[in-house]
Amino acid sequence: MELLLLITLFVVAVFLGVELITKVPPTLHTPLMSGSNAISGIAIVGALLSAGSEQGIWVNIFGFVAVTLATINVVGGYMVTNRMLAMFKRK
Repeated sequence: MELLLLITLFVVAVFLGVELITKVPPTLHTPLMSGSNAISGIAIVGALLSAGSEQGIWVNIFGFVAVTLATINVVGGYMVTNRMLAMFKRK
């Protein structure tokens, strides 16, 4: 029963995410991207907790992979945000 609840929650989150993001005007994409970088930072904390837990080797491996991918996502997001903000600087 718990798996069915988690799958349902995932499907609802994906649906709401797609619906909300498609309604955002293009001028607000940069601030929205900065917010998603903060959310990715929260994902890193969860991945660190998972990687450091004593639940088994597979949980540690998946936690390490999650930490790596979330870190790449955060760094890449900040690099893109910095590049976009540099385009708006006065010369």
